Amino acid sequence: MAKKLPADQRRAQLLEAALTIAAEHGVDALTLRPLAATAGVSPGIVHYHFHDKDTLLTQLGETQILQVNEGMRLAFGQYAEPAGVTGIPALEDLLRAGIRGLWPIIEATPDRQLLTYELTAHALRRRSAGKLAAGGIAERQYRTMDAETVAFLTLCANRAGVCWTSPVEQVARFALACMNGLVLRWLVDRDSGAALIALDDLVQILTSKAR
Repeated sequence: MAKKLPADQRRAQLLEAALTIAAEHGVDALTLRPLAATAGVSPGIVHYHFHDKDTLLTQLGETQILQVNEGMRLAFGQYAEPAGVTGIPALEDLLRAGIRGLWPIIEATPDRQLLTYELTAHALRRRSAGKLAAGGIAERQYRTMDAETVAFLTLCANRAGVCWTSPVEQVARFALACMNGLVLRWLVDRDSGAALIALDDLVQILTSKAR
């Protein structure tokens, strides 16, 4: 019998179990009974917290994104600005610290990175089939990523004492599009050296969008 846990702890436990299943076997393998067995709970407990698979997948995508961004924030928080450096040079250093801080996490979790793309594709395919509500999974994924990226870019600009020449939301959209492409390419060829060079190129481009 499963140990009784507060609702938020039980939900977190179920989401972690769901991440394990989906990352190892794909979204299609994530069904009620395997999730209940992996988490060591009854199917009824899973259904209580997630009324349907779309609800589960939505929260799964958000949880995964927030876990990755928490790692970036930790890496970013360890960065100390060189004495006397401000303006654009400081922005470049801050951006590099945060963006490169993501890379060890990405390298260590290729299955979970692949799951991010799979969740998006699954949602869009269901939307194309007429399941409009299911498309909201992808939309919420990107809203979460947008919000986290805007917060990161705003913090970098404030600490460096610069401002973005375009709305920060547009800069964030561009940065995310580049990162998505870079990570997907790395999942294909696993060339970390080339990926790191591309990340530095991205930092240079982002820096050019500030003054």
